[in-house]
Amino acid sequence: MSDATEVRQLTYAAAFREGVQEEMERDERVFVLGTDLVERGGHFAQVLGLGAEFGTDRIRDTPISEAAMVAAGVGAALYGMRPLVDLNFMEFAFGAMDEIVNQAAKMSYMFGRKVPLVIRGTSGVALSGAQHNNTLEMMFAQIPGLAVAVPSAPADAKGLIKTALRGEDPVIFMMHKRLSGVRGPVDGDADALVPFGQLAVVREGGDCTVVAYGANVLRALRAADELAAQGVELEVLDLRTLWPLDRAGVLASVARTGRAVVVDEAPLFGSIASEIAALVQEQAFDRLSAPVQRVCGARAPTPFSPPLIEANLPQPQQIVAAVQRTLA
Repeated sequence: MSDATEVRQLTYAAAFREGVQEEMERDERVFVLGTDLVERGGHFAQVLGLGAEFGTDRIRDTPISEAAMVAAGVGAALYGMRPLVDLNFMEFAFGAMDEIVNQAAKMSYMFGRKVPLVIRGTSGVALSGAQHNNTLEMMFAQIPGLAVAVPSAPADAKGLIKTALRGEDPVIFMMHKRLSGVRGPVDGDADALVPFGQLAVVREGGDCTVVAYGANVLRALRAADELAAQGVELEVLDLRTLWPLDRAGVLASVARTGRAVVVDEAPLFGSIASEIAALVQEQAFDRLSAPVQRVCGARAPTPFSPPLIEANLPQPQQIVAAVQRTLA
């Protein structure tokens, strides 16, 4: 166990792994099931080494059937266990949507039964073409009964998974593919949790609020650096969870700055960006000095070509341009 006073530089994937390891040590009901976990440690090394440490009863390789994995997780959760179903890629959840949407999300309402289940997958756009590169966060955030966590920093990957594994409700835990190797400070305290529904102000500023999550937080910070050289100070918010959503935190920041830009890899229509823009427009209209701006991904399948991928995604220069429009 790590020293509680120690702060280390860990990668995003390693911080997640440490959070899972600590919760497995703390609570024998926590176990992980999925594919390529015991030997390989998952496609992104997210549980690397835990198979050797905890054995195949608690790190369990399953047949390649996402419906069976999630159904087994739901059943185990109903009977008092705390399963983490690792889908590797969030797109594989399409093979288990009945189990997620009609079973896990509905059990508490229909039968008064808690379902302490976590379903993890990588999300967002990186490489490898259209079928493994989707931004699906809003699809799950719309479903009553599901919480949705979207860490952007190693410390949050650890703190949020610990909170999820100690909770009583099903959580969709979405880790961006591009962040796996990103390093950052991580507290060694095994009880350092990150609460759901509480955003992080990752950069303070008084000229414009930029709301983001996942890899877009890093893009927003690069835009903030560029604008700071021009004398414009952005306040950058990392949502950390999309449900529960920290509405009060977003509105408080917009009340301070009077301007808002929302960044999302998903296409604009029906996106998290659209939800945040509507929230600000409805509840902070009298504090706005300019219309809310949205910077979103293209409404197109992800290409295979790396330059075309980047052309489809929000970029720091687009965030800069959106901020400049609000200042104009």
